[in-house]
Amino acid sequence: MSDPLDPTEPRVLRRTDAGVGRLTLNRPRAINALDFGMIELMAAALDAWEHDPDIDIVVLDGAGDRGLCAGGDVRGLYEQIIGGRTEETSVFFRAEYALNARIAEYPKPIVAIADGITMGGGIGLAGHASVRVVTERSRLAMPETRIGFTPDVGGTWLLAHAPGRVGEYLALTGSTMDASDAIYAGVADHLVPSANLTDLREALSSRADPATPTELVLLFDETPAPSRLEGARAWIDDAFAADTVGEIVQRLRARAEPEASATADLLGELAPTALAVTLEAVRRARALPDLRADLAQEYGLVLWFATTHPDLVEGIRAQLVDKDRSPRWQPSTIAELAPDAAADAFAYEPKIPLWG
Repeated sequence: MSDPLDPTEPRVLRRTDAGVGRLTLNRPRAINALDFGMIELMAAALDAWEHDPDIDIVVLDGAGDRGLCAGGDVRGLYEQIIGGRTEETSVFFRAEYALNARIAEYPKPIVAIADGITMGGGIGLAGHASVRVVTERSRLAMPETRIGFTPDVGGTWLLAHAPGRVGEYLALTGSTMDASDAIYAGVADHLVPSANLTDLREALSSRADPATPTELVLLFDETPAPSRLEGARAWIDDAFAADTVGEIVQRLRARAEPEASATADLLGELAPTALAVTLEAVRRARALPDLRADLAQEYGLVLWFATTHPDLVEGIRAQLVDKDRSPRWQPSTIAELAPDAAADAFAYEPKIPLWG
């Protein structure tokens, strides 16, 4: 198994075979968590393959059997912020979001295999691909509110277009989706059993024209089981249609379903400001024209948290640094949220624009 700390071991494996360009994230011990160098390597490969007549399809996957990508380097983000190096934060997110947009707009099909854990930055890679494959081992989430943060990498764009109020539910709670949930929410397209992935990769290389990647995936996919999200739509749509986080919690408390009560308890533990900003971000994303506009909105929110609000640093400290699991949010409760709690975040203007 590759050592993610070994400087001689490429963190992204780049291979070509029979018309397929394959990018494999190669930090298996870290569940292929993204760093700046990996983003640069993937971007360079896509640039090189775009006009290469010998490359017809790109396959994106992860080394090891734990997952495609556990997300970005949150510990590194913490060190940048407390070290006063927020300009590095800006550089990282600009590069990451450019890659997210590049994947979404790429002129050749990109098949992303989100086998295992795919969260945060991993959703930014797989969620915008043209063909998005999950397996029975897949676990997908945008868990940013759990560290006092807000979903990014185009996550609010994807969740804004989920059925009903499922997007608000997933964004605020950070709940994990299995393959059925991900397909139902619109974050994935096809369920392929993990035992069939090797055959799928071989078929993509040995395909017979005019078969498309989607047609080939359909040879190996299975019909997903009913999604628990679909079964929970009644209480999710009722509660998460409320105007504010406080009202969402009130509606959850008024429901008879045990899951609704448990969700209210969970929201009470999370960063109130992050919840308010995230709720507004998903709803604004529904009115945005495209992914690039959404990424620009997220970029401003991310830098607002990184440069202005203490909850992001506090959330990372509590979860990953001191690991005391006792964050001290500001404000500490949803009841203390000001009516315009998200206004400052959306008014924030980064010194360097995302698309500039």
